[in-house]
Amino acid sequence: MSLSDDELFVLSYYRSSEINGSLFFGRLARALRPGPVQHDLTRHFADEAQHAWYWTRCIDALGARPLKLAEAYQDRYLEAAGLPLNLMEVLAITLVFERRVINQYAKHLALRGLHPQIGATIGRIMEDERWHVQWVREALADLEQRFGKDHVEATLRRYREADREVYAETLAEYEERLGFLSGPAQEAAP
Repeated sequence: MSLSDDELFVLSYYRSSEINGSLFFGRLARALRPGPVQHDLTRHFADEAQHAWYWTRCIDALGARPLKLAEAYQDRYLEAAGLPLNLMEVLAITLVFERRVINQYAKHLALRGLHPQIGATIGRIMEDERWHVQWVREALADLEQRFGKDHVEATLRRYREADREVYAETLAEYEERLGFLSGPAQEAAP
């Protein structure tokens, strides 16, 4: 099977986002003091790098080479949500983003006629993504004592709103390239 231009773009976009996540979490893990968050963040950083490799390998196996893309999904977050000011805000935006990733991968995984190589790659990545949501959720719960539960929840709401905005903009911008993710058009009932 050869990838269509649109499929290659989407898989390359996933790969680029995983690379961005890895680089961000790697820098953050290096800057944090040793402790539970640094420990889990280091694993998270390693997972993101591995995911980029999985996408690279998947694209290669399907007879293509990843596209070099100018931006990743996360690049739009700063404009929509502002720069996170502390670890709690970094974890809040991470939780929102990881949930978006799971949602997007699940949508892609549900496509009829999905190539098994792509399905296997998504399935493998989804195992890690579930753990990412779990550890970040637990770390945020631990930070509620320091920041207050209401403030943590308000921060999550702010980032969810920003994510909805970024996702809508991304879908609009890449509408033609992402059309295949909607699956075949359903015929209207008579």
